[in-house]
Amino acid sequence: MDKKPLKKLFHINKEAYKSEYEKRFNDEDTIHLDIEISGNPAFICQTKEMFGSIISIERTNTAIVKMCSELPEKALIQYRNRCLTDEIVLTNNIEGVHSTRKEINEILADLSTKDRKKRFVGLVKKYAALSRNEEIPLSTSRDIRKIYDDIFYNEISATDPGNLPDGEIFRKSDVSVYSPTQKIIHTGVHPESEIVSVMDKSLDFLTNADCDILIRIAVFHYLFGYIHPFYDGNGRTDRFISSYLLSKELNSLIGYHISYTIKENINKYYDAFDTCNHPLNKGDLTPFAEMFLSLVDISMKQLYDEIKDKLDKFNFYGDLCPKLPKADHKDVIMLYFVLIQAALFSEDGISQKELEGFFNASYSSVRNKLSYIPDELLIKNTRDRHAYYMLNLDKVDIMFSK
Repeated sequence: MDKKPLKKLFHINKEAYKSEYEKRFNDEDTIHLDIEISGNPAFICQTKEMFGSIISIERTNTAIVKMCSELPEKALIQYRNRCLTDEIVLTNNIEGVHSTRKEINEILADLSTKDRKKRFVGLVKKYAALSRNEEIPLSTSRDIRKIYDDIFYNEISATDPGNLPDGEIFRKSDVSVYSPTQKIIHTGVHPESEIVSVMDKSLDFLTNADCDILIRIAVFHYLFGYIHPFYDGNGRTDRFISSYLLSKELNSLIGYHISYTIKENINKYYDAFDTCNHPLNKGDLTPFAEMFLSLVDISMKQLYDEIKDKLDKFNFYGDLCPKLPKADHKDVIMLYFVLIQAALFSEDGISQKELEGFFNASYSSVRNKLSYIPDELLIKNTRDRHAYYMLNLDKVDIMFSK
């Protein structure tokens, strides 16, 4: 926004503050919500900064879609799983919840697990659904509760049942957000009847065709945080919903990247919440929407750079395959190709079983093919007593740098 947030303008010039509020609130392009924020009617000014971010996001998305079409489907699946792991670790980390790549990968490797009380099973399953383009209802407060239950209910029930929702849909009691110094910086909407009312209105806003969908997603992200409908898990539920909504409008990989960008810009993220929550900001949600869209833009560009780098390397090493040791033996050149792909896109490599399926060959036949790869070029990882393989690309670089 070219102009200062109203909250800041108040301390500079009170008359200008009042005049600017009237101007913004009554502008013909301003979108009004049937919701109050800290006692003021909520509104969004549709600014050139927002539309600049949206244009950039859509252009980058087009380029990402094109690059993804040039990659093998298996490479995309491997990369998606790797990004999913990153997203879950980071969305947990933002809330001070410790999780490791290892435990997330173990759940991801067996999504059929019946152990719903195991930490993060619900979260992993929900994020995994994004890649399958599953429709998740988002029309009423009960839909929000269903998402929460799928992600957290069994886990919290087993570890901290006192933090489960105790109302008909959401929480009955008040809840506050604290700063690192334990100062209350925000109190969620209450009582529960008001939580339900404001949440339903926020969900209605997601269907408001007068406003670009990306702006609606940004505003809903803010509103969910402002409402704070649960005792625990609000931030992660909010980020999951945003990931889901963004993955429907853009390449689905963005759904596994947004927490990384938020974590990198965490102070800007929290400052925008604080600004819009403050009564002196008079319900103007523009600063948060601009900030959020700028983060989506950054995230899309980061995603583009990552995929571009991997695609360039994929083509580079692919061209080297015929020159690698024993590449003239049957299937070995294709094996090199698969191991290069695993090194660039997967977490731990490609499994023995996956190789058997790829070559439609027996265990011993695959082992025989692997024996043609020099030991110094083959990386073997073990997870849950299963072997995973990839090519050592650093060693390949050294081999061809001489």
